Amino acid sequence: MDRLPSILIAVTDANAPILGEVQMHAVQPKAPVVGRVVSSQPCLSGRSASFVRHICIDVSGTPLAGSFRAGQAFGVVAPGEDDRGRPHAVRLYSLACPSWGEDGEGAVISTTVKRVIDEFTPDSEADDPDAHHLFLGVCSNHLCDLRVGDPVLVTGPAGRRFLLPQDPDGHDYLFIATGTGIAPFYGMVRELLQRPGDACDRRIDLIAGSPYATDLIYERFFSDLAGACPNFNYHRSISRSDLRSEYVDRYLERNLDSEGFRDLLEGERTLVYMCGVEGMQSGVYRLLARHGLSRGYMELRDPLTLEDHEQWDDRDMKRGIRPGPRCLVEVY
Repeated sequence: MDRLPSILIAVTDANAPILGEVQMHAVQPKAPVVGRVVSSQPCLSGRSASFVRHICIDVSGTPLAGSFRAGQAFGVVAPGEDDRGRPHAVRLYSLACPSWGEDGEGAVISTTVKRVIDEFTPDSEADDPDAHHLFLGVCSNHLCDLRVGDPVLVTGPAGRRFLLPQDPDGHDYLFIATGTGIAPFYGMVRELLQRPGDACDRRIDLIAGSPYATDLIYERFFSDLAGACPNFNYHRSISRSDLRSEYVDRYLERNLDSEGFRDLLEGERTLVYMCGVEGMQSGVYRLLARHGLSRGYMELRDPLTLEDHEQWDDRDMKRGIRPGPRCLVEVY
């Protein structure tokens, strides 16, 4: 019997953001240019088992200068060769700066880098089943090891959709981040609230998720900004706390009414941005369906229905749900 084609239940939304055109691959992945590190600073809020740095790179005099927008990514090529004797592939990193760069002229880009340090785990028949040596991420440790003045090979920019709208004053914002997924929001929030001239006066909420409070990234900056800007609200969601452990979707659900998230999500001009580890969006999608808040934020593919949201499994959601016109997702 022939299978019926899957049907996408698309939602049109007159309030969808207009994102505008962006430059793509001003520097091609196979022809990187040289930037130079101008700053490398830790950006965690306290003593942590993780190591995360805010790294600024001068790209002046290259096609990358002035060609990027907040929310895009750029590529880094680590020196040396991989296990097969080939040059290392380009790794993409989210820009953590506003569209005018860290210098205000578009010549200095930045990103948020967590050192990848782990124990090797065999995952194929070719691997030694007894191997458990220390594994170091090639590019993340290369970047974190660099000193001021050191060269770094960069490419980009990349990314067309995870952007602020052309009319930033026409929307309210809910930013949801886990881990280093905070990087693009560090640039976007600054672009909205610290832009030359006048700041955006629309409601802006940021939920930052991390395993422990000491793993929160840019904590002091966002706390101070929330104190200085009445329209900006900074929320912390800690998943391994002794007092209250919850992921970002549970934090959002618990505070739907107490923090005004329901009103924010019901707003016809609200945009939701999510960035972090793949799978974080699943809990948010279930929450939106559970509370009748999905319109504009998610589109379903048959046979998924909103009425059956409690039966959705992760595999079905990965195949059957995509972001709606007012939801922008970047996961890795």
